[in-house]
Amino acid sequence: MTLLYGRFDEMVDAVLAPLTPRLRCIDLFSGIGGFHIAATNLGLDVVFACDIDADARIAYQHNFGLVPMGDIVSIKAEDIPDHDILLAGFPCQPFSIIGRQQGLADPRGTLFLEIIRIVQAKRPRGIVLENVKQLSTVRHGGVLRDIMGQLRELGYSVDYRVLNALDFGLPQKRERTIVVATLPAFKDFPWPSETVPMTPLADLLEQNPDRKYFVSETIRAKRHAAHTANVTPAIWHENKAGHISSHQWSCALRAGASHNYLLVDGERRLTPRELLRLQGFPDSFEIVCNDSQTRKQAGNAVPVPVVEAAIKGVVDVLGQSKIARRSLAEKRPIPAGAIS
Repeated sequence: MTLLYGRFDEMVDAVLAPLTPRLRCIDLFSGIGGFHIAATNLGLDVVFACDIDADARIAYQHNFGLVPMGDIVSIKAEDIPDHDILLAGFPCQPFSIIGRQQGLADPRGTLFLEIIRIVQAKRPRGIVLENVKQLSTVRHGGVLRDIMGQLRELGYSVDYRVLNALDFGLPQKRERTIVVATLPAFKDFPWPSETVPMTPLADLLEQNPDRKYFVSETIRAKRHAAHTANVTPAIWHENKAGHISSHQWSCALRAGASHNYLLVDGERRLTPRELLRLQGFPDSFEIVCNDSQTRKQAGNAVPVPVVEAAIKGVVDVLGQSKIARRSLAEKRPIPAGAIS
C-alpha cells in the first residue's frame, strides 16, 4: 500500500508540475554566476543580475544570456523586476581576515545597505546572503547581529550558519557565512544535516595542463627544499609567513593572492578550469576572459553546492520544495571531470 501511495504522489507531482509557477530570483553582486548556477539547478528563474566588474559581466552574459547591470548604487529599485528570492554574495573585503576587518565602517561594507534598500522596496519572500567566515566574528559578532537585526526589523525570520565547501563535495577548504531570511516564519531552518563525500582532487585536475602553468625551476627547487608532501596529488599552500603545507584539498581561493601561493605538487599553478571546478562550476561553463581575470573571478565566486543547499532550504520554507526535488532529479549529466 505504501508503494502505491508513493507512485500516486509521483503522478500528482507530474500532473501539477506545469501548473506550478517557477520561483523568480535576482542575483546581486553576481560575479560570474555561482548563485545563478545554484538557482537554476533548483528550477528557479534568474530574472536580474548586477555586478560592478565589467569582465565578470562579460562572462556572466556569455554563459547565461542575461546582461547584468553595473554598480548597484546607481540602480533604482523600481528598475529591478519583482522576485521571490534575493541572492547576494556582497563584498567580503571589509570582513575578511586578509583585510582590515572594518566591517560596516568600511565603505564597501555599507553596500549591505543597498541590499536592505532593495528588500524594503521589493519585499522578496526569501533571501540568501553569502560572505566570508569572518563576518560571523568581526567585532565579536556585532556586524552579523546588526545585519540580522535589520532583516528582522523588516519582518523576516533569520538564521545563519558557517558552512565549509569541504562538506559539500568540493576539495576546497572554504568556510563561508550564509545568512538566510524568509517572510514565512520558521522555527528551525532546514540546514543540510549530512556531509557529501569529497570529490578526489585527482578528478578535478587536468591531465595535460599547458606548460605555461608550471613555475620556474628556481621556484620549484625552493618549494621542494622547504617541504616534502606525504600524498600526491596535493595542493601546496604557502601562507603570508612563508610556511608551506600540503593537502589533498585546496585552501580557500583568493582573488588577489600571489599567482604561486597554491601549487599542484609544488610544480605548477592551477589552471582556470581547475579553479572553477574547485568552486563547483561545471565544465559547461565557458571561459571567455583571460587567465588573470578568470583567476580573480574564481577567487570571488561562491561555492555552488554550498549556496545551492541554502537556496534549497529557503525553497522548502516557501512551501515549494517539490519543485526543487524535481529539478534536482532532472539535472542534465555533468561532463566528465566536472562538479555539479
